[in-house]
Formats: sequence, C-alpha cells, structure tokens
Amino acid sequence: MNCSRSLRLSVLSPFTFSARTVLPKATVRHKSAATVSASAKENLSWPEYLAIRKGKRRWETAVTIPSTFLGFAGGILYFGNLETDASKPIMGIDPFFFYGFATLGCAGLGYLIGPTIGSAAWRTTHRRTMALIEARDREFHKHIVKNRVDPTAQTATNPVPDFYGEKIGSLYDYRQWLRDQARYKRKAEWPEDA
Repeated sequence: MNCSRSLRLSVLSPFTFSARTVLPKATVRHKSAATVSASAKENLSWPEYLAIRKGKRRWETAVTIPSTFLGFAGGILYFGNLETDASKPIMGIDPFFFYGFATLGCAGLGYLIGPTIGSAAWRTTHRRTMALIEARDREFHKHIVKNRVDPTAQTATNPVPDFYGEKIGSLYDYRQWLRDQARYKRKAEWPEDA
C-alpha cells in the first residue's frame, strides 16, 4: 500500500504545476488581491494605501465634472428664466452681465462641492477599512510634513512642487515627490544666477 502511494506521487509529480504557470495573469492577480484584502484587515501596506488614495482622488474627480455641469445647468435654468429689464441695473451692473456671472458662480459652486460629494460617496463604499485608512492618512501626513520644503522661499520662477502631496498615488510617485522636494531645496539655497 505504501509503495503504491509513492508510485502515484512520483507519477503525478511531473504534471503538477504552480498557479502561476497554469492560470492566466489576471486570475493570479485576483487571487493575490483576495489574500491581500484578508491581510488588510490587520494592516494596510503602503502600496495598498497609496492605491486606495489614488482611487479616492479618481472618485472625487469623477464626481466633480458632472457636479460642475449640473451647477452650470442649474444656473442657466434659474437665471435664464428671470425677467430682466435693461434699464434697471442690479447693484450697478447690467442684468445680463450680472446673471451671466451668477451662472458662472453656480458652476464654480458645483466645482467646489463635487470633491466633497465624491469623498462622501467613496467613504460609504470603504466603511470597513476606514480605521486602517485613517491611521495611514495620519502617518502619511507626518511623512509629508517632515519632508516637504519651506514655502517661504517660493518665487514666481521657482514655485513649490505639490506642497500637500496630493498627486502621490504610488511609491514611484512618492519617490518622485521626494526628488522634486530635494531639487526645490537646492534651487532655493543655490540660485542659478549666482
């Protein structure tokens, strides 16, 4: 009986494959993502956190664009239906110009409200991991504050590069941000004119 088991194992062993050789890459990534989400319950790694942060930024942008157009459309609908009398200025401004600026103001309000709505929608979809994300947010903010440059040396020809680190969405972006901060410090300390 023991000999037959070892014979079966030796016969089958050349035909066993790892998951990487048999399964397509998308399936392997899906399985690794499932194991990552299981380990994310305990801890959130930096690449995962930065990917989540990038996704949050995309949500905010995706909601900002339609909210801007909705604000503009709402301004047109409201201010376009008001009766205007060109002989009666509003606050000393021609009514057509005033209503036009008010319509643009509605579009600007939509632009300002969009990221807030997008962030709230994103938070509702990530309720389970919010404690981990907020802990990483605090730690990330400490890293940004520690490594960012002093903005008092800013000039028109040498603006501060991404002071809040908003564009960081991966470890590569973070390293690039650190290089940009170092380059800014060198430019501020040693101007090219001297």
